[in-house]
Amino acid sequence: MEDLFIIKIGGETLSSKETLQNCLMAIAACGKKVILVHGGGKKVTELAQKLEIPQQMVEGRRITSAETLDLCTMVYAGLISKNIVAGLSAQNLKAIGLSGADLNCILSKKRDASVINYGFVGDIVRVDETVFESFIGQNIIPVVNSISISEDGELLNTNADVVAAEIAKAMSSAYKVHLIYCFEKNGVLKDITDENSVIPDISKAEFTQMKETKQIADGMIPKLQTAFRALYHGVEEARIIKSDALSSYFNDEKPGTNISLH
Repeated sequence: MEDLFIIKIGGETLSSKETLQNCLMAIAACGKKVILVHGGGKKVTELAQKLEIPQQMVEGRRITSAETLDLCTMVYAGLISKNIVAGLSAQNLKAIGLSGADLNCILSKKRDASVINYGFVGDIVRVDETVFESFIGQNIIPVVNSISISEDGELLNTNADVVAAEIAKAMSSAYKVHLIYCFEKNGVLKDITDENSVIPDISKAEFTQMKETKQIADGMIPKLQTAFRALYHGVEEARIIKSDALSSYFNDEKPGTNISLH
């Protein structure tokens, strides 16, 4: 089975031109099959402030009003998507920007509003792996944003970590899939105030324990839960690294935190 790398980059990578360029250069240099998934929440928050569109977060997840959905669609599927595609083109790579609506590749349903009404937020129902396979087969890098589509053709805002994991799960029957989350810390930290306290390996049991003692909290919880789910569904590797550690990862240096079921 061939290796496939699903790399998720977030707002902190995208807000620095240099960090983003280093990421894209590492992807170009690795010569591997890659699907790149991106968020961009920081940019949405920044623009929402300028446009005076109120924002509300619950446990690190954005409540998406109709106005916010328009903004997310413009930022993720437009501005950020095309900037990344252009950056990959500059490295002589072919890339295509995709939302879940494009070729109907990521189908979702609107999240149940009975407990918390998240607004126009989608939970993924199905990923059409044939769409991604066809691009990969032509050596085209899919650059996937976190806008998905419902059966009724409604655009929905979906968590980018989940998008990456669901694509990883869908591709794992045909490839040895490596799911790499790039973000601003060096990995999962034992002490949130100490960048050097990286936990090299974390198991499901350790995660549960650290969650209880509040050593792991906030946005790291859903990120890890998503990674464990992906491993449970046949994904070969899940790892959390700092954005600028991508080239050392491809050089087999094992940066960041490896996530394992046992």
